[in-house]
Amino acid sequence: MDVTNGAHSSLAAALAEGGGPVGIVMPIAGIAVVALLIGAFWWGKRRRDEEPPPPSPEEQPHKPEHRTHIEESGKHGSDHFPEDRRGLSPYQLGDHGNQVIPPDTEPPRETR
Repeated sequence: MDVTNGAHSSLAAALAEGGGPVGIVMPIAGIAVVALLIGAFWWGKRRRDEEPPPPSPEEQPHKPEHRTHIEESGKHGSDHFPEDRRGLSPYQLGDHGNQVIPPDTEPPRETR
């Protein structure tokens, strides 16, 4: 059976003729890759075993009695386009959008 199809310098031709350097190098490279993957897995498992265990619930930090920071909602200034419906260039923006929006005066709509 001829697997070369006339290409005498292809990988299939080298393997079909009984090897040569490619027939020897490919299995060795495959074994090296498998050994490298096994070694990396083993080394990672060993490093993970050396890490301290996670803290128990008693060792967790406790919540302070008073507030340590104030959380603000991310609502900022108007995001409407200019009246002439053109977009703004970056140099025209200035501080646009950094003003804090006052809370809504309308009650939220009921959903059904």
